[in-house]
Parts: sequence; structure tokens; C-alpha cells
Amino acid sequence: MQQLIKEIKTCTLCADFLPLGPKPIVSGSKNSKIVMVSQAPGKRAHIQNKAWYDPSGKKLREWLGVTEHQFYDPDNFAVLPMGFCYPGKGKTGDLPPRNECAPLWHQRVWGQFKNVKLVLLIGKYAQDQYLGATSRKNLTDNVAHYRDFLPRYFPLPHPSPVNHFWRSKNPWYEDAVVPALQKRVRQLL
Repeated sequence: MQQLIKEIKTCTLCADFLPLGPKPIVSGSKNSKIVMVSQAPGKRAHIQNKAWYDPSGKKLREWLGVTEHQFYDPDNFAVLPMGFCYPGKGKTGDLPPRNECAPLWHQRVWGQFKNVKLVLLIGKYAQDQYLGATSRKNLTDNVAHYRDFLPRYFPLPHPSPVNHFWRSKNPWYEDAVVPALQKRVRQLL
């Protein structure tokens, strides 16, 4: 697994399209219990070279009910974004993840895992990729019906501060879904 991660971290396939250059961010171990499939690293994560090392990561750790130490232990959590590098800034947030990463690397990474108990699908890009035809019409429906995707998948909204409007419009998420998520994570860790 570590050899494959080193190989991924040297990838420059999308270099011409990345405003800050390539810096693939991916982590995990063959023993990872929970895999976080998300959009792509943000600018802060790119600069720090550490996934979820920003306000989104803080909110995600709150939702999961884990400490920073637990979160960054690769035997607990693996980081497998749809795009491994920061894609740049768009009009209302970051650009979508590059399309090259998932087809090139995901299957190889999945072949290394031996102990995955849960896959967190964070955001619509991850949900569309992994839920396929079972994905509902939008992220809100996927998250509201998270039980339909268990025990393998648990769809989540992106914890970005930009999504504060979504969270305020859907208070049921933090009232009902987050406690279920925390319970499942506690069982697995």
C-alpha cells in the first residue's frame, strides 16, 4: 500500500491544468477501517500537504465524533478523494475534481485494502461515482436515505463552510443523521 501511495504522490498527469501544480493528497493503510471518498483537496490542504486540515476537516471530525489523532491514524481512516490535487478556485467554491484521478488510481488503491468496514461518500461527486444507479436525484435525498446504502456506504454532505446554507435548511441532518454516523464510527473504531 505505501509503495502505491508513493507512486500516486509523484503523479503529474494533470500538471498543466492545476493552478498550484500537482501535489496529490491520499493516505491510508491496508488496515484502514473507514475510507473517506470526497471531492478534492482544498487550497489549505494543498499548502499544508495534509487532507482535511482546514475548517471543513474540523467540521467533519465533529460529525464523526473523533479526535484529530484518531482521524489521522491511517489504520482508522483512509483519504481517497475523487481528484487528488487542488483543482483551483471556481465562482462559488473550488472547481470540480479532475476526471483523471479516480479511473487511474481508485481501483488500484481499493485492491490494497484488507479491512474496510465503511465508505464515507462526502459530496455529490463521490456519491455519483460510487452509488451509480442507486444514487438518488440529489445529495439531500442520498443523505436523508443513508440507511438504504448501509452497511457499505454512508453518504454525507460536504462539511465546507460554503455549505452552511444547506445545513441550516436541513436541520434534520445534524439532529438525526450525525448521531447515527457517530454511533457507527464508534462501533468500527
